[in-house]
Amino acid sequence: MLLETPIDKIPSVSPALAKKFHRLGIATVRELLFHFPFRYDDFSNIKEIADAALGEVATVRGVLKSIKATHAFGRRMNMAEAVVGDTSGQVRVIWFNQSYLAKTFHLGETLSISGKLSQSKRGIYFANPAYERVSRRDGLTHTSGLVPVYPETTGLTSRWIRFLMKQILPLAEKISDPLPNGLRRRLGLLPIGEALNKIHFPGTMAYAEAARRRFAFEEIFLIQLRVLRERHQLQEHKAPPIKTDIQLIKRFVASLPFPLTNAQRKAAWEIVTDTARSQPMNRLLEGDVGSGKTVVAALAALNAVKAGFQVAYLAPTEILAQQHFATFTKLLAKFDVAIGLLTASHKKIAAPFGASDKANITALAVSGEAEIIIGTHAVIQKNVTFANLGLVIVDEQHRFGVDQRAALIRGQTRTAAPDKESPRKPALWVPHFLSMTATPIPRTLALTVYGDLDISILDQVPAGRKPILTKVVPAEKRAACYGFIRQEVKSGRQVFVICPRIDPPAGVAWHDPESTHTSQQILGEEVKTVKAEAARLAKDIFPDLSIGLLHGKLKPAEKEKVMRDFRGRKFDILVSTSVVEVGVDIPNASVMLVEGAEKFGLAQIHQFRGRVGRSEHQSYCFLMSTSPFAAESARLKAIVSAKNGFELAEKDLQIRGPGDFFGTRQSGIPPFAYKSFADMKIVQSARAEAAEIIKKDPLLKTHLALSRRLEEFEAAIHFE
Repeated sequence: MLLETPIDKIPSVSPALAKKFHRLGIATVRELLFHFPFRYDDFSNIKEIADAALGEVATVRGVLKSIKATHAFGRRMNMAEAVVGDTSGQVRVIWFNQSYLAKTFHLGETLSISGKLSQSKRGIYFANPAYERVSRRDGLTHTSGLVPVYPETTGLTSRWIRFLMKQILPLAEKISDPLPNGLRRRLGLLPIGEALNKIHFPGTMAYAEAARRRFAFEEIFLIQLRVLRERHQLQEHKAPPIKTDIQLIKRFVASLPFPLTNAQRKAAWEIVTDTARSQPMNRLLEGDVGSGKTVVAALAALNAVKAGFQVAYLAPTEILAQQHFATFTKLLAKFDVAIGLLTASHKKIAAPFGASDKANITALAVSGEAEIIIGTHAVIQKNVTFANLGLVIVDEQHRFGVDQRAALIRGQTRTAAPDKESPRKPALWVPHFLSMTATPIPRTLALTVYGDLDISILDQVPAGRKPILTKVVPAEKRAACYGFIRQEVKSGRQVFVICPRIDPPAGVAWHDPESTHTSQQILGEEVKTVKAEAARLAKDIFPDLSIGLLHGKLKPAEKEKVMRDFRGRKFDILVSTSVVEVGVDIPNASVMLVEGAEKFGLAQIHQFRGRVGRSEHQSYCFLMSTSPFAAESARLKAIVSAKNGFELAEKDLQIRGPGDFFGTRQSGIPPFAYKSFADMKIVQSARAEAAEIIKKDPLLKTHLALSRRLEEFEAAIHFE
């Protein structure tokens, strides 16, 4: 058997079972080896039957005295009922919905049974314990020591995975270790073969942790290699130096109806200083909710345009693209800038042509007449060619794919060609790149995932904004909360209601198409939830108020209409899923009510809260929870007391891990590695080792195993 052997070629794996492995993303022996446990059951507590205590998890070994197939609950459930005994006594064992076991075992066999001891009217018993035959030849796999529990799918249990893992683990020694020997020795990391054996069948938690530490370091190290190599490659390119026009910038700042914060001034200066160089800017503008990133972006765009260059501004949704188009048009109205909007649904141009919905934006981009183009993915379609693209701005960059960002940075959005013979001639330079996010990023994640970016931080909000009052609302105060909402609406304000998210159970793969908890099915359940909540509020709570509905299954044009109607005050309350998390600007909204607040991460709740508090009116954020202990929750206490999103982000990383920042369900990173993202010592160590390798061998020509592993890693992860 080889590492690349298809999974269905493993003895005892049928074509039907192979399909189940495919649903977990496992097609080869190698992929099965790297399917790691997400926890361990501790069955090391081996006892004689008489010493097993009620309610504790224990392992007993005894002879099978009797076994039969029977029924329970009025014959509605089949089960197998057995009696196992040792020299100290005997105990009943019941396996619900597994009557077939009565034909599997034979009287007189020695069994190992692991589980929790329960009690009923008929006495004590083990309910649905793990089990296996005790053999002198083979060690125990399912009922001894630390037993691995794996992500599963319908019809494929951890028991099956453990059985196969025992067969293929000897192949682990054939895997070339991507981590250089010297690095491993310096940091005390296990070799890959030993680490694979220890992570699947560790024996002790110390061994399990040593294996986890090795693979967690490897993941962070590979990310560091990836981003530092990106930085190195970028430094080999040239970008157009964009002259900084100080007088123009002063006129722009003077034209604003509000003063810039010191943080905005500092960030703007960092950006225009970067773009004045011939080395491509690769900067992340990280701003708290409502900190004024768009104004800083507009300043940088104006400076680039007046220096003779075009600007592309990419937004994650059509709603936000239209919102930014309107904002840029307003901010730059006095500066005679041609601003185009290009999305799947809209093409329009504003000033100096006058507003037009029929403009050929792509032609204006080629001619250079469209100076700023704001849009979604449509901007980077193959038929869009810029005459002189100097600056690319991406809003909410962690929501845009790596490939999209790389395509822009590497100049694959072309400048216009000089002749008709080569209309797709590559650009002579790569444009400067400014990425913006409203999600404050903890320092360790900034170093890890966004390590190829320089970072500017907006940690102040514009003067005149009132702090949003945040409260955890217990169930008994729900009616009072609804009364307060009614008063706000009566005063002319509007309200957001966010419905709780739905998560799959632990260990279930999100991408499993046959699971009852696939991402599409969960989205469907969330849509049902939001529809039901809107109907309940309209019927039972606010029958006299108008209520709108927003969810992820609406088409872009439908979402746009809902938000346009809400902004136009056609309804008082908007009931939504988390689709409103980013960027939506409704200045008249003063209340954010988050249902099931315990189901959201702190960073996400902070984003919800940022949808209100965008005017001079006092705003409120109410956190509803189904938990009676919600008010005592460390997480919800943090959201109430935190002064800003940066403080919250650090706490969220400690409490929930980095999943909220780059989508753990899609990232391809093992769950146990998440904790290490919060460990500055590991992150800095991985970065230092990666930097040393890239400095000496940027193409990894002398690190072939590492180069192959990095290619696999880049193909597997999906950071956004």
